Amino acid sequence: MKNIFGALMFLVSIISFAQTTPFTGKRDFNIEDGASGSGTPAYYLDVKKNGNVHFGFLQINQADRKETKEEINAGKYNPKVMKVHFKTYNETFYVKFDKEKIYLTDEKGNIKKSDDCCPVSELASLNCNCESILYK
Repeated sequence: MKNIFGALMFLVSIISFAQTTPFTGKRDFNIEDGASGSGTPAYYLDVKKNGNVHFGFLQINQADRKETKEEINAGKYNPKVMKVHFKTYNETFYVKFDKEKIYLTDEKGNIKKSDDCCPVSELASLNCNCESILYK
């Protein structure tokens, strides 16, 4: 009886720690709307059915049409904060996302604010939330 109860408790604990992803599939995003131009990378995330989250970017140099791209597996979905590290440019940032938006955060999951995150329509604004709609 103890073994059955112990196994049941173990199973319940595993299920309770599993994070449900808000969606599966690929979404594009652009957190820094005001920063666009000749070499701005196009970022995306791809949530797999097993809960792994892949982040990637594609950058095309408009002068010579050279493509630079990278995709990394950031691990299992975590609604609090996820670390993304691209080796190509030694770029590390932290994000969290839900079904509709992605947010640039600090290591603890607090949403960052920056003038660079203000949309083009609000360039006179200061200190905007660093967020983006997730585009299908």
